[in-house]
Amino acid sequence: MMKHLRTLFLGTLLLGAVTTATAQAKKPTLMVVPSDNWCYQNGFILEYDNQGKMVKTPDYKRALQENSDLLLVISKINQLMTDRGFPLKNLESSLKTLESEAAEDNMSQSKSGGEVSESPTDKLKKVAKADIWMQLTWTVNEMGPKRSITFNLQGLDAYTDKQVAGASGTGPQSQTPELAILLEEAVLSQLDLFNGQLQKHFDDLFANGREVMLRIKKWDSFSGDLESEYGGEELSTQIENWVSANTVGGRFSLSDATENMMLFEQVRIPLYDATGKAVDTRGWAKGLQKHLKEAYQIEAKLVMKGLGQATIIVGEK
Repeated sequence: MMKHLRTLFLGTLLLGAVTTATAQAKKPTLMVVPSDNWCYQNGFILEYDNQGKMVKTPDYKRALQENSDLLLVISKINQLMTDRGFPLKNLESSLKTLESEAAEDNMSQSKSGGEVSESPTDKLKKVAKADIWMQLTWTVNEMGPKRSITFNLQGLDAYTDKQVAGASGTGPQSQTPELAILLEEAVLSQLDLFNGQLQKHFDDLFANGREVMLRIKKWDSFSGDLESEYGGEELSTQIENWVSANTVGGRFSLSDATENMMLFEQVRIPLYDATGKAVDTRGWAKGLQKHLKEAYQIEAKLVMKGLGQATIIVGEK
């Protein structure tokens, strides 16, 4: 009897340890950034040329260099999330990595030769590779000697830019001059609900796959089109079959298809492959690129936009 109880007790401990390790492994990686609105309101704007059109985007580098409050705010949110077991990527470090790769030197150029243009933010997302971007907006309210903070926190899926968590509110009035303390007092009451929303979203990714987008195009030099037959089926059908076989539960939506293009949306790719290696959109799409080459001798070029949008252009690299 004692042996049975001891075995049961040890088994329970082991199960608990495995469950805890699994829960920890499922935590999404976060990166805290100032919201677009905060950057625009404070004049931290960067313009870049997108195929002849000037587009405005947040200038995170200058914001970090010139606004000391931003550093304090990011540091405080990082601390609060770290205390709750969420792994974080640092915005300032990610920007330095981006610079070291000379990505900012080519902001006005598209790697695809005009097919797809990447914004500086898209390039930063590829370097940081955080699952969730936590965008923060805040304002300081002053009433005589007392101050409070009104904040808005948005959790955005870095692959789709969809909001998956949110929290907002105004903290209690206080006479403290410390911005970090005011922020903590304002955010704490909302943080557990916000984290619960983050975790629910990430649990869904584990169960049903990460949502990405895939476009199929053709070069003018390609001798056929997507309605040409390969292996007894139209090329578009062969591509759709591959997507179906390589998504979680065959989940995707073919929202548009012609002889020259296909658009797959709500494509659910696995977070990890059979060996446990993390899968990203580029790695997954390269599988289709390789399949077209090996099965049908069709060369194709793969172009990425941000983390979650892949374009395969068939006919040549």
